[in-house]
Amino acid sequence: MSNDAPGSGSETTGQSAAMADTRTGYCAATGSFRSLRPPVPLPPPDLPLTFPSFALSLLQQSPPPSSRPALLDAATGEAVSYPAFLSQTRALAATLGRSQLGLGRGDVAFVLAPARLDVPVLYFALLSLGAVVSPANPALTAAEVERLVSLSGASVAFAVSSTAAKLPANLPVVLLDSPHFRSLLNPNGDQESSDAADHAVIPIPIPQSATATIQYSSGTTGRVKAAALPHRSFIAMSAGFHAHALRQRRRADDTNPSNKSPGQHHQITLLGAPMFHSMGFFFTLNGIALGQTTVVMTEPAAQAGLRGVMEAAERWGVTEMMAAPPLVVGMAREMRHRRLLPALEHVICGGAPLPDSAAKQFRRRFPHVDLCMGYGSTEAGGISRMIGQDEFPIIGSAGRITENVEVKIIDLVTGEPLSAGKKGELCVRGPSIMTGYVGDDEANAAAFDSEGWLKTGDLCYIDQDGFLFVVDRLKELIKYKAYQVFALLSF
Repeated sequence: MSNDAPGSGSETTGQSAAMADTRTGYCAATGSFRSLRPPVPLPPPDLPLTFPSFALSLLQQSPPPSSRPALLDAATGEAVSYPAFLSQTRALAATLGRSQLGLGRGDVAFVLAPARLDVPVLYFALLSLGAVVSPANPALTAAEVERLVSLSGASVAFAVSSTAAKLPANLPVVLLDSPHFRSLLNPNGDQESSDAADHAVIPIPIPQSATATIQYSSGTTGRVKAAALPHRSFIAMSAGFHAHALRQRRRADDTNPSNKSPGQHHQITLLGAPMFHSMGFFFTLNGIALGQTTVVMTEPAAQAGLRGVMEAAERWGVTEMMAAPPLVVGMAREMRHRRLLPALEHVICGGAPLPDSAAKQFRRRFPHVDLCMGYGSTEAGGISRMIGQDEFPIIGSAGRITENVEVKIIDLVTGEPLSAGKKGELCVRGPSIMTGYVGDDEANAAAFDSEGWLKTGDLCYIDQDGFLFVVDRLKELIKYKAYQVFALLSF
């Protein structure tokens, strides 16, 4: 993916943000809405930096205890500590960079595997080398997998025994559930990994604009496309979560001066979204960067459905959970076991609209839990979310615009920007958006305007308090008697 692709380089500026209305975020001079959040500083765009390097810098600021699990298997309780995670990542990166695969900057690695404790290690190892991670749903058919491999231009695949047969016969495959791969995580295991560890890969500068992952999306057309997202996308999103976590810790310390371990609140996060999904992929990376314990719903737990999620949350004292709307609906209606989940503090919900009735029912069922709605997409990353006690009660909203993000609401007929309270297509610009669709100039021309604004294809409005509401999905543009008319696909 070219670094000068349509979505590269457009970030919000402090000068225009200062001109925005302090209640709605609307700036009349630009016709755009700015985030009402405190600005979050990002590394200079021209500084070579991979996401793993950025994550390590955050961990060094607030080192987690060496005994803290970075990853925890929801079904078995197997844990990977932070020292073990970092050691495995370095060992695997050294081997992959020095082995016959010789993976490096720009090489695309297709990942076709269910949630496993070694998948985050694989993600970090590949990203640290500058390789491109391209995860896909392991439930896809062989024909669908072949199409995605072709779209991404993958040169190697990582799979498990149950999914490997779906991959093209000419694509080299590394099996994650093989003894050989396990040995690669341990430098003292076999000779290959020992040799690689002794001759560690010499780091080469990787620009933040380099592609970190290729993820698959139907966009606004229904045709599957390969969206390329740069390292800076994940750096920007994680920086926002890190800044919010720091503010929360300071507030907690201020309200409890007698706390003997200031700033050490241990977040245990249950990853309820698949690791191949854009939401699950980001929170897999982000959990490590923030020093959290991520509870992974491996196959035995995931196959148990809602019961497995509830049991895992109760068993491991989960404080935060990532959940798609169907899971939230199920939790609100779950009456059989009446688990109260006393440790649970937050549920982050996104990926699709949540009916207002379900949100109200969830809050009645779990009055001690903050239901944090958010909105984003594969192409744009995180666009909005709820983060404060004044925001959680706003039923129907997807929260306020996130840090360093700028949006426009565009009139469907005239294309002119609209102010607060008016419905139109949401367009977004900022460091978290994709650089573009791989090898698809036609799709890129349709997705971006001449100023780098990404069209989301969603009908939205922002109210007088700066809250985003997603109303409908713009299915496609139809010409009727020379007029352009948007067809709406209702949620």
